[in-house]
Amino acid sequence: MTQTVLLIDDDDAMRRSTEQALELAGFAVSAHAGAEGALGRAGRGFDGVVVTDIRMPGLDGMGLLQLLSERDPDLPVILITGHAEVSLAVEAMRRGAYDFIEKPFAVQALAVVIRRALDHRALVMENRRLRAVAGQRDDIEARLPGRSAAMVDLRRRLRSIGPSEADALVTGPTGAGKEVVARAMHDLSPRAARPFVAINCAALPAALIESELFGHEAGAFPGAMRPRYGRFEHARGGTILLDEIGSMPPDLQAKLLRVLQDRVITRLGSNDPVQLDVRFLATSSADLEGMVAAGAFRADLFYRLNVATLRVPPLAERREDIPVLFLQLVREAAVRHGVEDRTPPPELLAGLSAGDWPGNVRELRNVADRFVLGLDWLEDGGGAPLRLADRVAEFERSVIAAAIAAHRGRLRRVYESLGISRKTLYEKMQKHGLDRRLVVEGDENEG
Repeated sequence: MTQTVLLIDDDDAMRRSTEQALELAGFAVSAHAGAEGALGRAGRGFDGVVVTDIRMPGLDGMGLLQLLSERDPDLPVILITGHAEVSLAVEAMRRGAYDFIEKPFAVQALAVVIRRALDHRALVMENRRLRAVAGQRDDIEARLPGRSAAMVDLRRRLRSIGPSEADALVTGPTGAGKEVVARAMHDLSPRAARPFVAINCAALPAALIESELFGHEAGAFPGAMRPRYGRFEHARGGTILLDEIGSMPPDLQAKLLRVLQDRVITRLGSNDPVQLDVRFLATSSADLEGMVAAGAFRADLFYRLNVATLRVPPLAERREDIPVLFLQLVREAAVRHGVEDRTPPPELLAGLSAGDWPGNVRELRNVADRFVLGLDWLEDGGGAPLRLADRVAEFERSVIAAAIAAHRGRLRRVYESLGISRKTLYEKMQKHGLDRRLVVEGDENEG
């Protein structure tokens, strides 16, 4: 089993030399110039440790430690500190840091600390796996907060399906948290210590899609100079998430069905089958059953995935959860942006609960970011606070109008850049009175 060291240092020379030395010492290293680059990797399911410098622009080592501690207090974070920052590092250890190394340091000394931290992390992950199998307490409520009936039922089903080996389908609207649910299923399973590989089916390059997923041998096609593992093989022993599976081309759907049934793949340019020990999860914001009826999605693939299904409800169906969720997003945003946490006033929370939130949790997170940065709930001229819904609508309209202008009316580029569906873009344009003629010319050639 390979554990990963996330190395974060904004000093290019120091980062490269440390990365090379740790790799020579036998560690698998993923190096990043900023803390933000590591946030997508480090969480409850991360089977490794974090090594970070303290002094960095943007989110520094202390801020990263706080954010990671909120995600997982048992994740080992090792701080690299200058001589004058030792007292700061000691304070960080009181807050949950695993250890610190003072500059200049010998790589051998750092390697000893990392090995000890990796052993600790392996024990934590194994204990969690055993607790999950035994049905004991977990962190699902922290990841998916809410007391609405819909969320209580979602967590119940998640705890039932997660520890199993069953393939599963997660449905729900854009921005509702489908990938959060999928990651939680992985972390509850016996595969939690193995890779979690997310594949965005809508973003796969059409010309290289099979090579990207199945891999290839040298000479399989022009430019294939050496053999390459595909994304499926990288996930061996772990979980594969097929995000927005409804976007997968029809010819690839047939090949995927074969993989789901046989757990065998064949690299391009080879006749040798490769056994695949993985669990498949899929998400979809589209109505797959409707797509099956319309002939746009294979019925056999749909029924193969539909054995276990989890539906993530939109915020509009659980308005009572919005205040608690917003408070959590505000705390995370304050740490992420390195600013002091702000307490939302009651009237703001009431306004949030009354909103429609078509973008769901993703949209609410953007509002939390703006609130923390002081860009929302400001006093307007006469001193009377503007309604949040009005400010959000004004901001949303300006962003969409700017995106239409920036992409010269090319509709597909507009909704992809905004991270919303084509249908949602049309609805928002109609809501804000944006002239649809702005996109007609660019849309004619985009289907």
